Amino acid sequence: MMAERGIAVDHATVPRWIGRYSPELLDRFNLRKRAVSRKWNLDEIYIKVRGQWMYLYRAIDSDGDTVEFWFSEKRNLAAAKRFVSRALKRHGCPEQIVIDGSQTNREANPSCDTTDRLRVRSRRRLEPIRIRQSRYLNNRIEQDHRAIKRHVRPMLGFKSMGSARAVLGGTEMVHMMRKGQAKYACKSQPSFAEQFERLAT
Repeated sequence: MMAERGIAVDHATVPRWIGRYSPELLDRFNLRKRAVSRKWNLDEIYIKVRGQWMYLYRAIDSDGDTVEFWFSEKRNLAAAKRFVSRALKRHGCPEQIVIDGSQTNREANPSCDTTDRLRVRSRRRLEPIRIRQSRYLNNRIEQDHRAIKRHVRPMLGFKSMGSARAVLGGTEMVHMMRKGQAKYACKSQPSFAEQFERLAT
């Protein structure tokens, strides 16, 4: 694309652009992101950084739309609670969360649910989040992981947490754009290039 416009760009420039602009574009996209449904699937995938396995926590809703994602160095209760709290803060309480056999995810959801309820001051009755734990019910998010793995696998790992977060954030944003999760993509159905232009301008 640059060559067509008479601009010479070294191949090493593109990763620097990704590291610099991905977080900013992701923030802009999240401001324009449409609401998600109240039934979520939660899971995590392994990502290699400096030869060590790290964890990308992900959640999608019943329509297949991305709810939230978070990259963590560890896979423990603290990381799971931080991810769930982040999703609840941004999207509110769902009716149901489907998880696999992970005990940490099982423990993280009720505790975050209770903490979130203490912050709610409305008088309406709040129903508890229903947790369904089944490896077979979580096939929906396992299928959604493929789009992320397809982009990450050829990279053969990352050299730093910073670059991993930038690239994964950009990859997740592009995945959401392809799914048409922006508010302006609901009716007009703009092309991917048109969506990117709206974010960049």
